[in-house]
Amino acid sequence: MRHRHGYRKLSRTSAHRAALLKNLSIALIENGKIETTVAKAKELRSHIEKLITVARKGEANSHRAVFAALQSKEATNKLVTELAPNYTERAGGYTRITRTRIRRGDATTMAFIELV
Repeated sequence: MRHRHGYRKLSRTSAHRAALLKNLSIALIENGKIETTVAKAKELRSHIEKLITVARKGEANSHRAVFAALQSKEATNKLVTELAPNYTERAGGYTRITRTRIRRGDATTMAFIELV
């Protein structure tokens, strides 16, 4: 049972899961909208919203904290300088998940996740 368990394992080891979330975060920051499975989108939402909340401050330490999570200079710079200032008045809820289709290969539900 997973009552009150804090996260989804996504059938991966912890290192693989961390790398997956990092890569999905970078793709979302660079493109603004990506398509993935619903489970990955829901887990990514928690991950990226915490990064945006840190980046909203716009300080040097924000750059450091976001870069430590993303390990991508381009994505970090775009998030802290371009995207996060748009959310200064918004108290959370920076992303939107929209279910799109059923994937033909394994019949899993796909979804778009986008920055609001």
